[in-house]
Amino acid sequence: MTLQHPADRGGVGRGRFERFAESVSRVTSSPAFFVFCLALVSFTVAVHIAGIATEWLLLAGDSMTAVTLLLLALLKNSELRAERAIQRKLDAIAAALLEAQEGEPGEAHENLRDVIRMEEEI
Repeated sequence: MTLQHPADRGGVGRGRFERFAESVSRVTSSPAFFVFCLALVSFTVAVHIAGIATEWLLLAGDSMTAVTLLLLALLKNSELRAERAIQRKLDAIAAALLEAQEGEPGEAHENLRDVIRMEEEI
């Protein structure tokens, strides 16, 4: 396990967790997942109102806690990837502008082209 920022890990492709997080991110932003969360919350409220056995209350609470923690981890991963992609793009734009101001386009312009498509890699 590595503690580096996802964009700083190097390599051409993304790791298994990054690919998995991206896939799950697509699922969690779907209407079907919203309906699932709404059903889970409704189940929890119904269990509390009905005064059903303690085991069901624990199941409802534990389910909501597990979903919350998983979503938090995915949200943080997405936030880090987006933050790093934006910073690298800004750095590339600044370097390309400096090269253009000096009148000699070079490596920074090539780097800018690569960074523009960076979200496909991170």
